Formats: sequence, C-alpha cells, structure tokens
Amino acid sequence: MESYSESTGFLYLEDGTIIRGSGFGAKGIRAGEIVFTTAMNGYPDSLTDPSYRGQILVFTHPLIGNYGIPEKNTVNGILTNFESEVIQVEGVVVAEHTEPFKWNSSMTLDTWLKKEGIPGLQGVDTRAIVKKVRSYGVMMGVISSGIDFGDIDVKKYLEKRYDEIDFTQYTSPKAPIIHQGKSEETVVLVDCGVKHGILYQLYQRGFTIVRVPCSYSVNKIIDFDPKGIVFGNGPGNPNLLVGLSQNFREIVEYKLPILGICLGHQIATIALGGKVKKMKFGHRAVNKPVIDTTDNKCYITTHNHGYGILSKEDLPPNTKMWFYNPDDGTVEGWVHEKLPIITTQFHPEARPGPWDVTWVFDKFKKMVVKNA
Repeated sequence: MESYSESTGFLYLEDGTIIRGSGFGAKGIRAGEIVFTTAMNGYPDSLTDPSYRGQILVFTHPLIGNYGIPEKNTVNGILTNFESEVIQVEGVVVAEHTEPFKWNSSMTLDTWLKKEGIPGLQGVDTRAIVKKVRSYGVMMGVISSGIDFGDIDVKKYLEKRYDEIDFTQYTSPKAPIIHQGKSEETVVLVDCGVKHGILYQLYQRGFTIVRVPCSYSVNKIIDFDPKGIVFGNGPGNPNLLVGLSQNFREIVEYKLPILGICLGHQIATIALGGKVKKMKFGHRAVNKPVIDTTDNKCYITTHNHGYGILSKEDLPPNTKMWFYNPDDGTVEGWVHEKLPIITTQFHPEARPGPWDVTWVFDKFKKMVVKNA
C-alpha cells in the first residue's frame, strides 16, 4: 500500500483567514477561487473537469481517496472515467485523505496529485470553510503544501482575480479533434474545455464529433458541414468571451440545431440578449433538483457553475424557461420559441452523478435528424 508523509500546509482566504493543516500531494503554492462541491463520489471526474480551472476545490465529504485513481480508459479517443487528460483544479482541500481499497486502483490520490504538480491540504475543518463561503460568497485564496505560511508573501498571488481571466485559453484545444461516429450526422462541438462525458454521450448516439477551438471562426465551422452545433462547458467568466458570443449569433443565422451546456448555455443567453450574473457561491454537486416546466417533473442533476441566469427576467427575448432550480429559482435551461436551440445549465451527461436527464441528448439527436 502506498503512503504519504505529512507536511505543513495552509489555506489563506482573501479576508485574512488562515487555515492550517497537513499538506499532501505536490509541494507548492497555488492561487485560485475557493469553491466547494457536495458530491460524495466522483473525485477523479471532478478534479479533471476543465470547468474547475482556476479554482481551489473543497470537498465536503469527509473521506476522499477511498477508491484510489484508476488507469485511464478510452473509447475512440474519449475518456470514459475522467473528464479530461489532466487535473484541472489549482488545489484540493479535504477533511481527510484516505488510502484506497478497490480492485482497479492504480495509485493513491496523493500520488496522483504529486505526479501532476497539484498541492493538497487535509486535516482541516472543511465544514467551517464551506459555511464561510456560503455566508460571504466565493473568494480568492492561496493553498500551500510543504511550505509554511510565514515563508511567503501570499498577497502577491492574489493580484489578479478569477473573474478577470479568460481560462479557456488553457482548456480549449489548439486545433480540431475528430471522433468518428457510426452515423452520417456530423456535429461540431465548440470546445472551451469540454467534459469527456459530454463527448461520450454524443458518440453513443452515433454522431461524428468535430471538436473545434472556441476561438474558431464561423466560416471554418461551417466548412465541416455540420448537422448540429454543441456549445459545451468550460471555465471562467462568460461575460469575458465577447468573440464567442458573436460567433454564436452568426451561427444562429444558419438555423442549425444548437445544444448549449453549462458555459454554452450562458454564451447562448448573452449572445441573444439575456443576462448572466455571478452567483454568491454557485451550484457544484451531483444532487441538485431541477423542475421541467413542460410537465412539472423534478430531476436530480449534476451541476458545476458559478454564473447563471438568476431570474426569468434575465432570459433572452423569444425564449421560454425549460428548467429551473426550486431551491433558488435559477434558470437551468431554456428553449427558443422560433429557432432549434435548447440549453441546459446543468450537466445532462451526469459524470459524476445520476443519469436522470441523459434524454436531453436524445432530444438533440431528434432535432439533428429532423434537420438533416
């Protein structure tokens, strides 16, 4: 069994709070926005989710690492047990890092973090951190493993805020990536840092998927002769992505079926005249309820977003609310009344999380087939 040696570590919050604990993972210092997830499982998926780029992730579940880290498994270039090829978070905070006991574990969480240069912190009161974030809202912070607080100037790490950085430059591919499907329908996925769970759901429905950089021109996208367009998830402040919003408006003119997921939902909203605002502490979990307005059914869904449409009044013109969160009224999806466009703020691919809403991809498939 692998083991790790404890070292000094701390988490510094921008309000001046210093939380000391035991460092694990890689020795180092990283800065990021402090966010939390209430997911009890799926930490390999969460840590590789590109939407977490630029953030320090606090896990509320008290034991993280129980089943270790598996070897990567791929189908046609699509990862089936991770959401991207690398860890995306800036740092990891847990109450207790545990040794793994599972047949397919290839390494401990500690070893994985070391290999990828990501600092971790354990032995802290994660409940107190979460209560602070819920009370005051998300804030910037600095995490350290193996380096004492007194040895560094933490404020120099906080000179630029999360909301001011376009993180898609780090998570979007530099050139198109093609995943050949079984059917004749090609969809272009505008990739700002897509989760492989989304790719896999599209691939299962037979699509040939062409992933293009989120800065790709509309003319180049149309050259692939797509039968549908997907705007996927990604990190950061959607209001910074002015060029991407403009591209969305231009693509709409072709009247192709469009599916927007998470960041894609936000970009669609901004592009068509709606408003997306920063949330106090966002939704990050695998057990968030959403209500489908078409039949009043409630689904349990996976979320990872710090921005959103906070009320119906912020919807774009000619759209109607499709899903909403009953806890706080956040709009979780909309349908265009005149064009073949549907969006979800939540993650219908559900990795990690329940499969209640994977039928959203079936709905998009029908739209594409009808348009073909």
